[in-house]
Amino acid sequence: MKSFGWKQWTLLVAFGLVLLATGLFSVRAVRRAVYWRLHRDEPVRPWMSVPYVAHSYRVPPQVLYEALGIPHPPHDRRPIKEIAEEQSRSVDEVIATLQSAIARERVSPSPTTPPTPATGRSP
Repeated sequence: MKSFGWKQWTLLVAFGLVLLATGLFSVRAVRRAVYWRLHRDEPVRPWMSVPYVAHSYRVPPQVLYEALGIPHPPHDRRPIKEIAEEQSRSVDEVIATLQSAIARERVSPSPTTPPTPATGRSP
């Protein structure tokens, strides 16, 4: 039986690294898909950020920012509790504002809102 030379070993190691990277990215994608499937319409909590709530309820973040009277800043990850403190409002009042904005958006989506895909079907 012939032993591998350095070129074959290099190729084998590169192939192993590609398989490892593919496996890691696959596991990451599956974990995120499962997480968001289980966390739809999760009750709004003070630790959540506006983008998190928007993703959970499948509404555009801009709708929630407008309801709170905040210009939509990029990458705003402040928790709702911090937003309430900055606006001198109670957390319950901010949560109620978000929930009413979500309800309004679901009844009559804004023109910029893309249609939600049918459940269980991929595009």
